[in-house]
Amino acid sequence: MAFSRVQRCKDDPRMEADVSEKAIGKAKEAYGALTGDEAKKEEGRALQRKAEAETEAEQRERTRQAKAEAKKAERQRDEQARKDKGALGGLTDTLNGL
Repeated sequence: MAFSRVQRCKDDPRMEADVSEKAIGKAKEAYGALTGDEAKKEEGRALQRKAEAETEAEQRERTRQAKAEAKKAERQRDEQARKDKGALGGLTDTLNGL
C-alpha cells in the first residue's frame, strides 16, 4: 500500500504537495508535543486536516470525471447500436425467400 501511494505521488504533483503538507503538519504537531506548545500542535493538526480535505476533494473530482466519461462512452455505444440496427430498428425483409 505504501509503495502505491508513493508511486501515485510521483505521478501527480498535486498529490505530492498534499502529502508534503500533511508531513509538515505531522512534524509541527510532533514539535508542539515535544515542546509543550499547544498552538503548534493545533497548527500541525490543522495542516493535516487541510491536506486530507484537499485530497478528498481531488478524489471526488476524479470520480466525477470518470463517471462522466463512462456515461459518454455508454451513450456512444448505444448510439452506435442504434445505427447498426438501421432505419427499421433491426427488422429484416421477410419476403427474401419468395
